[in-house]
Amino acid sequence: MKIVVIGGYAPSLVNFRGPLLARMVELGHQVHALAPAHVPDVAPRLEAMGVDYHMIPLNRRGLNPLADIGSLLHLKQVLVRIKPDVVLSYTFKPVVYGSLAARMAWVGSGKRVYAMITGLGYAFTEEAGLKRRILFNVAKGMYKSGINACDGVIFQNPDDENFFHKLGVVPERVLTTVVGGSGVDLEHYAEAPQPAGPSFLCLSRLLRSKGVALYAEAAARLKARHPEAVFRLAGPPEEGGDAVTPDEIAAWRAAGAVEVLDPVEDVRPLLADTGVYVLPSHYREGTPRSILEAMSMGRAVITTDAPGCRETVVPGENGLLVPPRDVDALEQAMERFILDPSLAPAMGAASRSLAQARFDVRTVNDAILSFMEIA
Repeated sequence: MKIVVIGGYAPSLVNFRGPLLARMVELGHQVHALAPAHVPDVAPRLEAMGVDYHMIPLNRRGLNPLADIGSLLHLKQVLVRIKPDVVLSYTFKPVVYGSLAARMAWVGSGKRVYAMITGLGYAFTEEAGLKRRILFNVAKGMYKSGINACDGVIFQNPDDENFFHKLGVVPERVLTTVVGGSGVDLEHYAEAPQPAGPSFLCLSRLLRSKGVALYAEAAARLKARHPEAVFRLAGPPEEGGDAVTPDEIAAWRAAGAVEVLDPVEDVRPLLADTGVYVLPSHYREGTPRSILEAMSMGRAVITTDAPGCRETVVPGENGLLVPPRDVDALEQAMERFILDPSLAPAMGAASRSLAQARFDVRTVNDAILSFMEIA
């Protein structure tokens, strides 16, 4: 069977979908992966797995109708050439244009199209204002068009599944399922000994909707009372209205309460040196991969009671949930771990157990392949 997987960011084919692609190849399928511009090692790494890589013109940010129509037609041409039996797209534009292109490219029956919703992003946050309302309605209409071309949709949390059904985005004939995010490789992210002293880490793109500014503010307050505590933040800077500005990042570094680090390829050393992982996002996450990695390594979690994030925490067992956008609640939750050093090891052990039970990448991938009827 020929399978095409379409993503919006080439490195994610390896970092997030690598185990799924490898499993498809292991099952004897001919697998093709499509994504826009990539770092140089993506193609060789995919080819080493037995996956054929095709670079496509697709801008994953912004709405440019002419460019997007060009991307749609290019995708159609690639799919006509490959002639796949199954297409799986993930992230916003691939779900929309990849699904539409698949239907445009095929004549006859027996072909299947699937979408994976890995998080709904800024357009579906609860921000006020005309711009956000316009983005919401445009994104809703685009998702509806793409999903209408699908046979099935894979969600990473039940909130998004219910939300899409409530919006009327998913037709009744389209099947849906919920899986445990992207899963996590329990062997690669092996449980690590707990570090000495209170320490906190947030790994995130530097976006306001990811809560990084709240994390920096809570850290500054706590550092004044608990100078022994360590607070780290690592992730790539972003552009646009939701991005933290370079001046803000410089101010955080100058103040010294938060160690603002550059993005890293391998997050395991940072997680190993951390007692508590924090992601105060009010973004509509799928199921945050960074939290799953922290859980797998045996780390307690503080995150928000928001779609996707709440799926990772059993409150009081492996971590704490706080309301989105509530810096006071975030500060109080973090201080609990400083005042009670026994909490992080106990909750970290529970995180590892929960990762084993619900988020093992092999179990997640088997559920995806079973739903797509290609296992």
